[in-house]
Amino acid sequence: MEKYFDVIIIGSGVAGLSAAIFLKESGLDVVVLTKEDNIEETNTNYAQGGVIAWKKGDSRENLVQDILTAGCNYNNLEAVHMIADQGPQLVFDFFIDKLGIKFSRTSEGELDYTEEAAHSNRRVLHYEDHTGEKIQQSLINYAKKIKIPILTNYIAVDLITNKHHSTDNQELYKPCEVMGLYVLDEASGHVKNLFAHKVILATGGIGNLYQHTTNPSSATGDGLSMAYRAGADIINAEFIQFHPTSLYHRDIKRFLISESLRGEGARLIDNKGREFMQDYSPLKDLAPRDVVARAIYEEMGKSGSEYMLLDIASYYRGEESLQKRFSKIYQTCLEGGIDITKQPIPIVPAAHYFCGGIKVDLTGRSSIRNLYAIGEVSCTGVHGANRLASSSLLEGLLWAKLAAMDISKKFLPIKKERFTFIPDWEKPDYIEEFDSLLLAQDWKAIQMTMWNYAGIIRTVKGLMRARADLNYFAHRIFKFYQSARLNKNIIELRNAIINASIIINAATHNRKSVGCHLISNK
Repeated sequence: MEKYFDVIIIGSGVAGLSAAIFLKESGLDVVVLTKEDNIEETNTNYAQGGVIAWKKGDSRENLVQDILTAGCNYNNLEAVHMIADQGPQLVFDFFIDKLGIKFSRTSEGELDYTEEAAHSNRRVLHYEDHTGEKIQQSLINYAKKIKIPILTNYIAVDLITNKHHSTDNQELYKPCEVMGLYVLDEASGHVKNLFAHKVILATGGIGNLYQHTTNPSSATGDGLSMAYRAGADIINAEFIQFHPTSLYHRDIKRFLISESLRGEGARLIDNKGREFMQDYSPLKDLAPRDVVARAIYEEMGKSGSEYMLLDIASYYRGEESLQKRFSKIYQTCLEGGIDITKQPIPIVPAAHYFCGGIKVDLTGRSSIRNLYAIGEVSCTGVHGANRLASSSLLEGLLWAKLAAMDISKKFLPIKKERFTFIPDWEKPDYIEEFDSLLLAQDWKAIQMTMWNYAGIIRTVKGLMRARADLNYFAHRIFKFYQSARLNKNIIELRNAIINASIIINAATHNRKSVGCHLISNK
């Protein structure tokens, strides 16, 4: 089965759906694919804190400086200036005016800007503590309104390129370019050819490679792995941002305790009730994320505890009730037997955001013709070595617009006859049924390896050990992939082992501690 589109977008989060809306309204034929059966299952949907927005009295220069300071001046200056120039106003133009999102307001009816770590002032708009959920639903509603097709349970297997797949030998002498995707339709079990003149990867992050993460289980870095196999440039892969505060609970996993709690006064304490952030930074609890995550990690090591505590009950200074301001956190914690209005919250750092990714320019173009990447899977250089809080939704939105503008203004279709030289997906001669327990074991082995050796604090010896272990796992996983009946689990596992190796190699080559990447001499 073959289908042709102007643009295929993989991913239904803020970057993917925003790009689809811009492209659809420019007149192009666009389709959005998601490997999930639920369109809402994205990193965007789980974002709590908020989004940087225009605010009277704030300045472009202040925002630029905050981004650079958080990113340890490792940032792409052009990209930082672009997001500071265009991003904050776009939140009003697109989220508020176009999608009709009603962000939280004060008792006086003014927009309620909150504070987050490493920001020089309160410039973050939010919808209580489930901002991402509100943005996600608003995007879906608008996409449906303008009839953008969104295909669920469609799992991208590989990018189709002229260099790797065309049977026309003349393509060998042309620049590498993307021509579509091989996609597994989970309902039928068949791999289909979906052809496109442009492909946008908006597949999110890699959090599920780690034992502790705030990301959903779908965050396996599929777009990163596909782009790598196709030959795209990958940069800054050593910079994995660990959120300092995810909920530590036996039954509740992957739940973020937003940084905005600390913006509203919450303090980190050890198991004896002692505040400890003053030992690590003059900014104390509002230090950049990498500093806070390492502080918690070190305090856990000193005490032998598996978690630290976050106390909002004793320090909250907002005008709304704690139950309303942080309704999602309050309710989730309460379900786990924790009343945040009366007791501190057990927390542990967790893999949260991938600051590296597919290298793209100021319009989201990758190093391969016809391939764009936006959102967390991309690396624009905005974040440098460590992301500033609440900048990710903004980056996803802005680069969605920039990529869509570049595609629509310079749209050059691929000649239709060139698609006829792309063969169907080749099935293995022998199909092996996999044991789900073995796959689960491989997943745990990858997650433990990455947590122990490529986590918050790294050593050269540990990274070398991780490389050896991953090479061993990869041999078995690749061999199995070549004969297994394709499904979502084996595709994700293959992508995960490739992405883990990308991260380890990048961390091994960068011997300088900076931002999220700390090499210890111990």
